[in-house]
Amino acid sequence: MACRLLLPRSPRAGGRYRGQDYSSQPAPHRQPLRSGPAMAWPGPPRLAARLLLPLLRCPAAGRRGIAACIDPSAGLTEEQKEFQKVAFDFAAKEMAPHMAEWDEKEIFPVETMRKAAQLGFGGIYVKPDVGGSGLSRLDTSIIFEALSTGCTSTTAYISIHNMCVWMIDTFGNEEQRRRFCPSLCSMEKFASYCLTEPGSGSDAASLLTSAQRKGDSYILNGSKAFISGGGDTDVYVVMCRTGGPGPKGISCLVLEKGTPGLSFGKKEKKVGWNSQPTRAVIFEDCVVPVSNRLGAEGQGFSIAMKGLNGGRINIASCSLGAAHASVLLAQEHLTVRKQFGEPLANNQYLQFRLAEMATRLVAARLMVRNAARALQEGREDAAVLCSMAKLFATDECFAICNQALQMHGGYGYLKDYAVQQFVRDIRVHQILEGTNEVMRMIVARSLLQG
Repeated sequence: MACRLLLPRSPRAGGRYRGQDYSSQPAPHRQPLRSGPAMAWPGPPRLAARLLLPLLRCPAAGRRGIAACIDPSAGLTEEQKEFQKVAFDFAAKEMAPHMAEWDEKEIFPVETMRKAAQLGFGGIYVKPDVGGSGLSRLDTSIIFEALSTGCTSTTAYISIHNMCVWMIDTFGNEEQRRRFCPSLCSMEKFASYCLTEPGSGSDAASLLTSAQRKGDSYILNGSKAFISGGGDTDVYVVMCRTGGPGPKGISCLVLEKGTPGLSFGKKEKKVGWNSQPTRAVIFEDCVVPVSNRLGAEGQGFSIAMKGLNGGRINIASCSLGAAHASVLLAQEHLTVRKQFGEPLANNQYLQFRLAEMATRLVAARLMVRNAARALQEGREDAAVLCSMAKLFATDECFAICNQALQMHGGYGYLKDYAVQQFVRDIRVHQILEGTNEVMRMIVARSLLQG
């Protein structure tokens, strides 16, 4: 079965997978938890989260601090639990120790992502014949939630990359699939999704980037804004206008870095998501072969929206991971932090807030996984359920992370503490892949027109 691509070769033999040791044994750099306000990331350069690392283990391993009621492995098959564990262990060993440094120094962790690709995470729901893992949308959600506990920003980029590869795999012809997908699935090359423009964000159907047909090529002109990976990635999936106004005039082209006329704006300074570069992508008389068009002319908007349905599940799943980690951090902080002579955990108000956080986390997870199943099954209501899940999960998970920061008091506002980075990284999830206001419009339209 395709999903065995993600399973350890021998879980009983030290948990080795494709030559990498992702066993449940604590990593050598882990330090024991300490009580009191010293629960900070050691610095400089604050590479290891002394508190975060011991908590971000697969719940199935029975680690202290993860209650059964919020266990993300609940209800999963044994196979799903296995690759979830691989993802949790990878997040704890390969991502969490570097999360603060990647953020502070704005490092795009290419080599770490290539290690993730060795586990099958570069093309999770891409067909195996071009290097993908061939897993379901639910499986994908499980993996992104687990990875996001180690670094939400990096996982979010991996999710966008996966969406691009899926679009080529699904809508490309055989030549395109075999030309682009293998190197993208291995993350030898990286991809960016180019839809948003300076003048058309939520109103994507009004985009102005144009592609004029000239013989066997298109002449591409225009610009895209807020492109994740822009300038550092190798393949650009570009929505452009080849016909008249409106969605039916939009087509999808695949453009490679190094194409004459392709340039990039300055690297944006952002509140969060600092482990992935964001730039404008500019096209000036770029010559793109017609053979690089995905689907027929006029199908671009449909391709973009179908990609975004999965993208909304993916980004909601990243939000779940950040919220899950934040609940664990808050739980541990309340247990070890003392005020007025007793642990904060004895305060009933804080108990109630923690209970609300846990309840919202589980509700969001159930909604996301339900939408993922609907998308996989091709249900008629899948697009609306994806919008509902993205809306609910990103709103609720941001509230959870923000409340966890509040529970940490002044310490939560320090960059030595992991919780503040989850808050900063997750905030943009309410904006991208369609703002949450647009999600509300989609849901309302379905209710009123259905």
